[in-house]
Amino acid sequence: MAPRVKKEGKDSASCQRSFIKFLGTAGARFVVIKQLRASGGIWISYRGTNVLIDPGPGSIVRCAAARPKLDPTTLDGIILTHKHLDHANDINVMIEAMTEGGFKKRGVVFCPGDALDGHSVISGHVIGFPQKITVLKSLQDYRIGEWGFSTSMKHIHPVETYGLKFSMGGKTVGLLTDTRYFEELTSFYSVDVLIMAVVFLQPREDIDHFSMHDVEKTLSALRPQKTILTHFGMTMVKAKPTLQARMLSARLGVDIQAAYDGMSIQF
Repeated sequence: MAPRVKKEGKDSASCQRSFIKFLGTAGARFVVIKQLRASGGIWISYRGTNVLIDPGPGSIVRCAAARPKLDPTTLDGIILTHKHLDHANDINVMIEAMTEGGFKKRGVVFCPGDALDGHSVISGHVIGFPQKITVLKSLQDYRIGEWGFSTSMKHIHPVETYGLKFSMGGKTVGLLTDTRYFEELTSFYSVDVLIMAVVFLQPREDIDHFSMHDVEKTLSALRPQKTILTHFGMTMVKAKPTLQARMLSARLGVDIQAAYDGMSIQF
């Protein structure tokens, strides 16, 4: 059975379940700047462990606006797949929230090494607040409380970037974040549920992001039980992600859905 998609509402029981919640589905700079889609990242709750992935601009606002609300003081960990601002802008305020202003030294932050090199995206004011800051490496396993995840090989992107793979409710889930397409991706992202960042409608040879052409090529090889598209750039927003997902799903004969801001997947 595939995981259930649940519309945002006031069902407080959802807080007791394992779920993935999209605090935003914006990708690339112009959709984020105009906030045509929110850019708050992805919240995962698993057996009482709470993790936030890629807290972009407005992450803390999206937590407060969620129904039911998500309390960032309950976070056990924060993961950056890479340091670009649409993924990392709110990292400092979310660290401060996780540690209750630094008064409770708790939580783990995971990020690639270049997010800490030179001009670190984590400010000196909060860098000592978490229990630990762990530098991500290629093809390694990590744990946060009851929840564990693995990193992919390095993606092809202007900065050090890793996708993720983890288990939820007996299903393997992959998060294929920003990258140029390359064949080795299929060796890592063979999962039951695949979340894919797709910025462009048509390929752009000069920019290292997925297009719908890359999505089709990847899904033709992998054919997961369920695919969720997210992280939409301007050309995708204009082309209506829901329509694009529906057409590709019919063409390939696989379950493909476009995420929307506030969407939850229940496990």
